[in-house]
Amino acid sequence: MGKLTSWFKRRPTNLSDSGRGGTNESLPPAYLAQTRQLLSKMKILPSKMRVNRATGARPLYRRIWFWAGLGVGGGILAFIYGISLIDRTLPDQSELNAVFREQTLTIKAADGTILQQQGEATREQLQLEQIPDNLKKAFIASEDRRFRQHNGVDPQGIARAGLNNLRSQGVVEGGSTITQQLTRILFLKQEQTIWRKLKEVRLAQKMEQELTKDQILERYLNLVYLGSGAYGVADAAWVYFSKTPDQLSLAEMATIAGLAPAPSLYAPDKNPEAAKRRRDLVLLRMQEDKVITPEQRQAAIQEPLTLKSSLPKRVQVESPYFTSYIQKELPKYVSPDVLKNGGLVVETTLNPSWQKVAEEAVAKTLRNQGRWENFKQAAMVAIDPRNGEIKAMVGGKDFGKNQFNRVTQAQRQPGSTFKGFVYATAIATGKSPYDSYEDAPFVVDGYEPKNYSENFRGSMNIRDALTRSVNIVAVKVLIDVGFTPTIKLAHDMGIKSELKPTYSLALGSNEVNLLELTSAYGSFATQGLHAEPHGITRILNRQGKVIWSANFKSKRALDADSAAIMTWMLRNVVEAGTGGAAQLDNRPVAGKTGTSDEARDLWFIGYIPQMVTGVWLGNDDNRPTYGSSSSAAYTWHEFMEKAVEGMPVEKFPKRPKLDGRKGTIKAQSIKPKQILNRSIASKDDDSEGESARNSDDSGSSGRRRRRRSYSQEEQQSSDYTPRRRRRDRSESSSTNSSSESSTPRRRSRRVESDSPPPRRSRRESSPANSSGSSGSSSSQPSWRERLRPSN
Repeated sequence: MGKLTSWFKRRPTNLSDSGRGGTNESLPPAYLAQTRQLLSKMKILPSKMRVNRATGARPLYRRIWFWAGLGVGGGILAFIYGISLIDRTLPDQSELNAVFREQTLTIKAADGTILQQQGEATREQLQLEQIPDNLKKAFIASEDRRFRQHNGVDPQGIARAGLNNLRSQGVVEGGSTITQQLTRILFLKQEQTIWRKLKEVRLAQKMEQELTKDQILERYLNLVYLGSGAYGVADAAWVYFSKTPDQLSLAEMATIAGLAPAPSLYAPDKNPEAAKRRRDLVLLRMQEDKVITPEQRQAAIQEPLTLKSSLPKRVQVESPYFTSYIQKELPKYVSPDVLKNGGLVVETTLNPSWQKVAEEAVAKTLRNQGRWENFKQAAMVAIDPRNGEIKAMVGGKDFGKNQFNRVTQAQRQPGSTFKGFVYATAIATGKSPYDSYEDAPFVVDGYEPKNYSENFRGSMNIRDALTRSVNIVAVKVLIDVGFTPTIKLAHDMGIKSELKPTYSLALGSNEVNLLELTSAYGSFATQGLHAEPHGITRILNRQGKVIWSANFKSKRALDADSAAIMTWMLRNVVEAGTGGAAQLDNRPVAGKTGTSDEARDLWFIGYIPQMVTGVWLGNDDNRPTYGSSSSAAYTWHEFMEKAVEGMPVEKFPKRPKLDGRKGTIKAQSIKPKQILNRSIASKDDDSEGESARNSDDSGSSGRRRRRRSYSQEEQQSSDYTPRRRRRDRSESSSTNSSSESSTPRRRSRRVESDSPPPRRSRRESSPANSSGSSGSSSSQPSWRERLRPSN
């Protein structure tokens, strides 16, 4: 070991066979191998001993520049890694174009007006040029005086704010730029953490690269929270001063701009003195920035702080039944994730002018006829049948008290309005509107339909039977064409509810809702084409990009000739039949009335080429009314008369030639087990003792009742008045509702027929009534006059 040490002193360079910079002495190979083995056991690396005594060099790890370089390099790497880590948590670059907060939902009418907003949003999104110049400069002076110079983060502003806060021994100024505040509003929560601040800085830099200064300022002024539920300058101007931004004075602009740092502290309605001090500070900064003159500042300071408070416009909800319907429809068009992320703008089909007219018409009917005809609710919907767009919707009397939408949610018996589908099926199978049927006592498989008036007219054609809404003929036509074709056509035309194959189907025993029934009648208006009814045209995301748009294609439900013939027949219902109250002075109208058992449901579905509108009147608890479907037809008239103002008059297509027509639907006639036809003369004898009648033909629950006949449907006589006196009624115990099967005892019931029964009141019937006639258009002026409710 001593020799080895001595050798190292002589040869300090290395242990190779020949030295570097030393003598040329060398150790024997065997000795060298032993030395290396010894050094290995001692865990001494030869490289650590390469020290040149002549130069006095130190090992690399002991040099200062090495550690300095390592520190700088490591810092750079850590910074790059930190930036990448932050960037991974930030929204995509496309998200930086967001114009709404995540929590908002905005529903707009067809003309762009806002119907409803949910979440933190301003009612009015202003363009930058709509905001007064002094208001913009007030915010810049208050929040970010170097807004036009920095790139999202302002080191000078941060230093200045810190110095001012030290001087005042409090927080009087913030260092965040307008861009930083906007990123916080749109993407970040309000927690006070270093991590949030770092993300805010990085987002601000990215936003400055993506948007112009004007775009950033516009978004900020529309989104910034300014206290008292006001989001954006338009809301704040309304909430505090009941003005639009362009009506604000300089002092009021400075007051609003001063709210941004702490709305609760500087709110003029809560802390007027603090609000004044903050206003004066904003004015001072505006003068320092040479935005205003000293004289303007002095005049604004002397202006008293006068408030005129109002509720934020965003809490107002227009057309609540429609907007609630829209919210329920949204999940059909966008995924749950998109809905959860929020920030959506929903553009709808609603026409605000028509909606207002519809609400007025419904309110007027409930206020007048509703009081003395004993119905408490009403509903109306108007649709453009050419594209399915819903233009107006009134779902009830008062949304604030009851949110149940009677247009989309109420399933009610349509009564005689369903006859339109029965006769349309018959026409499509090739039948002529002049084909005749016998209106006489009739029992099929134990089921006996009855005309409501209990009168029989003998032989009559299909067109007249529809005009007078004769029940017996409708059932006979259904038997001829079959259940399956009728149900299929009704579904193709727009009925979505289940339809059961029973004889009472012809008389509207199956429940439907007003929206689908109205939409289905729209297929007549478009010559047999059906478009899906809808209320949404487009859905936009937070960036203003369209993520869904309506693309509903019309489908052929009924051949054009059959639809034209049906329109010709339904026009006659309005011109000479039960729908006379719906007539419009300057254009043709087609439609059908309907009334369910005991006038529980009063309907009118009518259309012109450009619009189809449906009206329902009744009670939520299904109580009988004293009214008639004339009230529904008149409500339709009240709405349409104003809605069509300025609308071009379009004619319905001419009735096609009837000779040589071929059917487009194959009839599937029903083969009853038993049919009993009786003559009209023997009616009284055969029906003696049958006071309890089947209720299936009017869609009731099958209970047997005995009641006196009262005037339920439209009266066509010249002395008609819609006022009704309630008749005595009595009810017997419930019976099985499956009355359409063969039973030993035939049961029947009067059902709604839309044709006037014999008048059983103190008034005398007119000759037209006593003869079973439904009247003519000549009786309309006095009828219309008597129907017209007081204002």
